[in-house]
Amino acid sequence: MPTDTRDGRAVLVVGGTGFIGSAVVRELLRPTSKGSPVTDLRVLSRRPLPEWMTSAGARRMPGDLTVPESLRDCGEGVGTVLHLASYVGRDPALAEAVNAAGTRALARAVRPARLLYVSTASVYGHGPHRGVREGRLAPAPASVASASRLLAEEAVIGHGGVVLRPNLVYGPGDRWYVPLLTRLLRRVPVWPEGGRGRTSLIGVHELARVVGAFTRREWTEADRGAVHHVNHPRPVTVRSTVTRLCRGLGLPLPDSDLPRSAHWELSSRLLPQLTRHQYTLLTDDHYYESAGVWEHLGLEPGPGFAAGLATSLPWYRQHLARLRVA
Repeated sequence: MPTDTRDGRAVLVVGGTGFIGSAVVRELLRPTSKGSPVTDLRVLSRRPLPEWMTSAGARRMPGDLTVPESLRDCGEGVGTVLHLASYVGRDPALAEAVNAAGTRALARAVRPARLLYVSTASVYGHGPHRGVREGRLAPAPASVASASRLLAEEAVIGHGGVVLRPNLVYGPGDRWYVPLLTRLLRRVPVWPEGGRGRTSLIGVHELARVVGAFTRREWTEADRGAVHHVNHPRPVTVRSTVTRLCRGLGLPLPDSDLPRSAHWELSSRLLPQLTRHQYTLLTDDHYYESAGVWEHLGLEPGPGFAAGLATSLPWYRQHLARLRVA
């Protein structure tokens, strides 16, 4: 089995045009203190790649996770596969096709290459979760998407691959966490129990650094079948994130407070598309012991949410403005 990218074999990125995938492709195409750019970078995609990827040297590999026969030759000459594609909607058939069956088909097609999968801490379910270490909490997914991603994890672990579980990811390209929290603040400008809930966050560029470090390093036996929480080691309170977000986007801060049950009742009435699981992720304790992966890779986790949000605000302002126009 290949041990790292220095043997000259290709790196295949699945989901390379998405939110996390685009950041990972950028990371792999640039030199870092951990290594040189990846010289043979392939991106599995149904559609043509963005011009910036192809001009930087990335090459498209036609394929679709929902069409297993399209994956048949995608592992040829590949040493490392980065699986960053996930369906996060509510359609059970699509969740099964993309996340569960798609990942099983991919794992079969790329053997014996190394396989890394970016999953989600949502496989643990509703919570609250407070300072949980890897292996100390049994998964209990609360949505069809999370349940199917847990099945994807099982396929990757069975392959001897690495699973990464971030909690909430923010930064340029984020169309879920900050946009949904902003929508909730506009409809319900009230603190849920003072905003005391704590959560684990990671910037998309920091997550990409972790994926890039795994790609460039030699894997040991301890990496085979390993699961890592991937967040900034220091959780942040809901009050802190909301305060920084309101200041950065020019929104009024909440000026009143409600017990969590009353806050949920009001939120579900004024924002009916918000699920209970989404609500708990945004307002309740969901923080995970996450120092281990940084120590394992010899990486510094970076300054955290305040600095990461500051550099991401121009993108969020443009994206949220487009949403209001639409």
